[in-house]
Amino acid sequence: MKPKAVVFDIGNVLIEWQPERFFDSVVGETRRREMFAQVDLHGMNDRVDSGENFTDTVYATADAYPAWRDEIRMWHDRWIEMAAPVIPHSLRLMKALQSKGIPVFSLTNFGIQSYVLAARHYPFLHEFDRDFISGHLAMIKPVPEIYAALENQSGVSPADLIFTDDRADNIAAAQARGWRTHLFEGPEGWAARLVSEGLLSAEEAT
Repeated sequence: MKPKAVVFDIGNVLIEWQPERFFDSVVGETRRREMFAQVDLHGMNDRVDSGENFTDTVYATADAYPAWRDEIRMWHDRWIEMAAPVIPHSLRLMKALQSKGIPVFSLTNFGIQSYVLAARHYPFLHEFDRDFISGHLAMIKPVPEIYAALENQSGVSPADLIFTDDRADNIAAAQARGWRTHLFEGPEGWAARLVSEGLLSAEEAT
């Protein structure tokens, strides 16, 4: 049986998300490594993705580390430069699935305010058939409850879902619930999986 719905992560699946690369380009790799060693910036981002206010959380962290204040504020003020660029082939796959009437859901660790910002730059983020955004749900992958929320709210059974994500821990959590999964390592592999599942033809998946 073909899957009845396709679930996309967003960061590093549809849009590149590489904060380290951004800071390397702005402050240099040596200084970036020092900052990331002293400040738990990914932990800060997890708090935003869990529903805390984007501006307040980043600015409070910046104030707590005055030596890095200006750099930490860039996580907010220049955030869209970190969430870039779009991955064109992945976006084509999303649109190809929807053109065939196959529901496409997002399941993403994303803040409430930062998602609004992203959607201004990437209007396709408004085009999912269903959105499951961690900030709104107040929980982040890979906790089992976020996967259960998607199942319950969509009404699609685990065996009828196919999910791609770039993080192995997020994939493992979905597998544990009986979802079909694909560890995203590039759009070509994801395209091939969608073809093998009978959702797209090889031509449609290019």
